[in-house]
Amino acid sequence: MFGLGMPELLVIMLIVFIIFGAGKLPEIGGAIGKGIKSFKRAIREPDEIDVTPKEEGTSQKDAH
Repeated sequence: MFGLGMPELLVIMLIVFIIFGAGKLPEIGGAIGKGIKSFKRAIREPDEIDVTPKEEGTSQKDAH
């Protein structure tokens, strides 16, 4: 994976641990997991197109 071995990954994890602390790591992991899950779901689902007709009673002139 990107030419990273175990020693490099350990150094990266140590830096992340020092910067964010032990208390924030579960929150960060959860946020990343939710983001990845949402991204995968968005890729799988087709785009939704809203085809409901607009109300004919209102117009731009009525709004002013």
